[in-house]
Amino acid sequence: MTSLAETAAKPSDGAAASGEVRTRREDGRLVIVASGAWVNERAGALDRALRKIEARGARSIVFDLGELTQLDTAGAWLLTRTRHFLSAGGATVELVNVGDAFAPLLGHLARSDALPALPSVNPPPYRFGDYTARIGRISLRLLAVAGRLVGFLGLVCVVALRALGRPGRFRFAPLVVHMERAGLDALPIVGMLAFLIGVVFAFQGADQLSRFGAEIYTVNLLGIGVLRELGVLIAAIIVAGRSGSAFTAQIGTMQVNEEIDAMTVIGLDPIELLVLPRVLAMLITLPLVVFFANAMALLGGALMCWSYLGISIPTFLRQLHSGLYAWTFWIGVLKAPFFAGIIALTGCYEGLRVTRSAESVGQLTTRSVVESIFLVILADALFTILFTYLRV
Repeated sequence: MTSLAETAAKPSDGAAASGEVRTRREDGRLVIVASGAWVNERAGALDRALRKIEARGARSIVFDLGELTQLDTAGAWLLTRTRHFLSAGGATVELVNVGDAFAPLLGHLARSDALPALPSVNPPPYRFGDYTARIGRISLRLLAVAGRLVGFLGLVCVVALRALGRPGRFRFAPLVVHMERAGLDALPIVGMLAFLIGVVFAFQGADQLSRFGAEIYTVNLLGIGVLRELGVLIAAIIVAGRSGSAFTAQIGTMQVNEEIDAMTVIGLDPIELLVLPRVLAMLITLPLVVFFANAMALLGGALMCWSYLGISIPTFLRQLHSGLYAWTFWIGVLKAPFFAGIIALTGCYEGLRVTRSAESVGQLTTRSVVESIFLVILADALFTILFTYLRV
């Protein structure tokens, strides 16, 4: 028995021959009639029409495909997705009048696991426990990543000790190349940003200290802030985003092209050939980059103090010398090798985890930058606590 009401949800610019969705109700059963050409060109309009279907109150749902004239993968995917979505609401869904030409494609999609997860018709209410569980899962994942990085560090240390026993196997040409790319080529961007941050830091410090007539102590604030914290952090973050990501992309591309597998097959060690030169290059160059960043930040602050506060360069240098402690300069430089190890190890580790797809290269390159910066800032916080405890 056909109900009194029959509704139609049509694509905005097509007739039935171009793809149409109609619905009607028959004694608690919802009949969805698919007619015309369900092809890729009509996928957007058909998707909007299917999303407007109201299945509330229907005990069973029938897709009538007797009026279909064309069906490609996009149309079959829309049918299968809608069928799964309506089934999630508790109703029984079946396909009727399926043409022989369309049955293989629909059957293949029904057996496929490639369909995305569909939202629940009645999502459960949000609970505070869900939020805490999510934090727990993220924390466990970060701990797992930290554990794998520690294991990778141990592997690199073993390879480095083995290389010390056989120095003839170590390749110095890649070391010099990576020193140039990771250190020398990074100087322009590091210097420019450090200079600008020194200007901003001095301006903000002078603006606050001028209220108390203590503008001269802007020099002390700038020197301590740059040499202990800002200089090394600026350099490490820029190098992590520039060189650490390059390590991941380079090794990841080799992984995609199966070059690393080829190295292993012919008896070469990828850790010794690819990872060790990059780690050593970063350990050597980052302290020098930090020194350059400190100098540029202090230069920017000195020019700011001279132009805004009238503090001459000789006066700036005398005040800087008198306001610094013995370890102020070395604290920032001593942090640099640790930050360099974090950046290089994270970049190489994520590069080796790349799978056989270009998408994986982009994802893991982004992840290596995020992990490197996070670990660098975490290590800096731990160093700050340690130095405070040691009264350095």
